[in-house]
Amino acid sequence: MQTILGSGGAIGTELARALKTYTDEIRLVSRNPKKVNDTDELFAADLLDPKALEAAIHGSSIVYITVGFAYSYKDWAEKWVPFIENVINSCAQSNCKLVFFDNIYMYDSDFLNGMTEETPINPPSKKGAVRAKIAQMILDAIASKKIQALIARSADFYGPSISNNSLLTETVFKPLSQGKKANWLVSDRFAHSFTYTIDAAVATALLGNTETAYGQVWHLPTASAPYTGKQWIENIAKELNVSARIQLAPKFLVKIMGLFNPIMRESVEMLYQYDRDYVFNSSKFEKAFDYTPTPYELGIKKIIETDYR
Repeated sequence: MQTILGSGGAIGTELARALKTYTDEIRLVSRNPKKVNDTDELFAADLLDPKALEAAIHGSSIVYITVGFAYSYKDWAEKWVPFIENVINSCAQSNCKLVFFDNIYMYDSDFLNGMTEETPINPPSKKGAVRAKIAQMILDAIASKKIQALIARSADFYGPSISNNSLLTETVFKPLSQGKKANWLVSDRFAHSFTYTIDAAVATALLGNTETAYGQVWHLPTASAPYTGKQWIENIAKELNVSARIQLAPKFLVKIMGLFNPIMRESVEMLYQYDRDYVFNSSKFEKAFDYTPTPYELGIKKIIETDYR
C-alpha cells in the first residue's frame, strides 16, 4: 500500500495518477478524499489527529506527504511541527518509508540564482523557518535510522487543472484569459523557475519507488533557462492570442493590499523571491534518472489546451 497524505491538492492528485505505474494499492487520505484511479482506497481523516493519522498510515509501505495547510504563518507554526512529528512516529511504528514533498522557502535569499540541493539553509521568512525546522526533523530521523525517508523539493509550480494552488494560474493565466491585465509581484525583469506539476508528480513517484533515492534531498525536474516575469506573461498571452498587458504590484502596494487581504498580507515576507533571479537547478535528478523536464513553452500549451480551450 502506498499512501498519500493530503491527496486532494494539485500535487496529490497528479501523484495518485503517477503511482499507478508502480502499484494498484493506493490509499488517498484527506478530510474528503475522492478517487483519482478506480482502484484507489479512500480514507477520510483529520491529519492533525494523531490516532487518525496512525490509522491512515497503518499497513503502508510508502507514505507521501503532499499536505497543504492554509497559507498562514500562524497555521504553519501551530500545525506543521506536530504533524511531521506524528508522521515520523507513525512511519517508524509501521516500518514504512516516507517521501516529503517540500518547497524552497528555507534557502538563503542570497543564493536563489542556481539553487541546488546544496544551497545554504538560512530562511529569510517566518514561514521559511517553519519549513527549515520540519525538513531538519526528517533529516534527523534519517540520520538516527528511525525511518527511511527522502525530501523532494519543488520550485513554485504550475500545471493543468489547478487554480488557487498556483500563483501563475491566478495572476497570469486567468486574468489574461478573461481579457484583463496579468499581475506580477515587485518586478518583471527577473528570471523565475516554475516546476510543471506532472513532472513533479512523476518524479516524486519514481523517487518513492527507488530504493537508492532514500536518505537524500532531491530537486524535482524543472526546465532550465526560466523566463523573466515579462517573458512569462508575453508567452502565455501569445498562446492565448491576447495582448500581453502587465500590472506590477510593487512591495509598498502589496503591503497596503495586505491590510485588507490575508493572502497578500502573508505574501509580503515572500517578496524577496521576485526582486532577484529565482532559478531552480534539478540536474541531480535529471542525470540520475535520465529525465528531461517539460519545456516551458510546452507546459504553457498544455495548460491552455486543458483549461482555456
